[in-house]
Amino acid sequence: MRPMDLHSIYPGVMDLKWRAEKRLPRFVWDFLDSGTGTEATKARNRAALDALGFAPSILHGPLDFDLSRDFLGHSFPLPFGFAPLGMSGMVWPGAERILAQTAARAGLPYSLSTVASQSPEDMAPHLGDHAWFQLYPPKKEEIRRDMLDRARDAGFGTLVLTVDVPVASRRERQTRSGLTHPPALTPRLLAQVAVRPAWALGMARTGMPRMRSLDKYTAGREHLPPTEHIGYLLRTSPDMEYVKWLRDNWNGPFLIKGVMRAQDAAPLDSIGVDALWVSNHAGRQFDGARASIEALPEIRSETRLPLIFDSGIESGLDILRALGMGADFVMLGRAPHFALAALGSPGPDHLIDILRKDLQANMGQMGIASLAEVPVPTVLPPI
Repeated sequence: MRPMDLHSIYPGVMDLKWRAEKRLPRFVWDFLDSGTGTEATKARNRAALDALGFAPSILHGPLDFDLSRDFLGHSFPLPFGFAPLGMSGMVWPGAERILAQTAARAGLPYSLSTVASQSPEDMAPHLGDHAWFQLYPPKKEEIRRDMLDRARDAGFGTLVLTVDVPVASRRERQTRSGLTHPPALTPRLLAQVAVRPAWALGMARTGMPRMRSLDKYTAGREHLPPTEHIGYLLRTSPDMEYVKWLRDNWNGPFLIKGVMRAQDAAPLDSIGVDALWVSNHAGRQFDGARASIEALPEIRSETRLPLIFDSGIESGLDILRALGMGADFVMLGRAPHFALAALGSPGPDHLIDILRKDLQANMGQMGIASLAEVPVPTVLPPI
């Protein structure tokens, strides 16, 4: 399809999401889309973003939009990048490679998860100038050192420590779908695969994914409960000393992902962290958490560190809401995977174009030409 054809059929992220659900086996869709518990936190993320509005302006004349964003010493053409997602390659064959290549072409950050289906070494030929490696914290120092060396040698310049997974979440919808780690195609799951031919053919070419980064550390380990995976056998729940160790042993930008309390900002700043990532893991870890966008302004008021935001972003308008509430940059996890599942390799490029056009459309309504002009949104009355 030509780009114009894509915009006439899939004009928004929600269109990609609806098509993705129709093309993925149910167990894969539930893995991608589910939260934990009753999924109330996931719903709160969406509701809290929808509650934020801006005042439209009039008579401002034509605008020449500048969507660039300076962040962590780089000038990015757009204010967002691709967040890490574990087992990304299960959502779509070759997901990590496609997303990394798309981000590299666009000059945007791409993040690889420790528990992705490709290793840092696999990804090295596909990385651009803004490759981030997300670390789930290994307990053993020798594994920790080796992982940092592997990420650095592969071309990852920024380290992201995820701190909001001290224990495995339950993710009940994912469990009910029948998914295990590593994925095992039981008769029940095979029946779901049989009615999703595009996904099935892709997996037939690539093989079912596994957590390749961990292969060298996990030989001979047994299967785990469905909501856990082999990474939990290596992982620890980090403390401030762990953060200090990583800061001392990583020569590059170092980010902390999963910050939801304002009082955590100052201690992390004192250690030398370069940015904080405000996130409730998109509702996948703790169903009692507040919406990430509600925590953002409180954290902004307590620190001058750069802030990244995720959790619930589904449009350019959502990105503007996050910037207006204090974020310096936004990362997207589910949306790029909706795009991949909906359209295959062209999907992430189309997603970027959707978000670019949506940013411009909403900035035009507000009469602002630059992201630096985004105002603080107000809370709208209930619909």
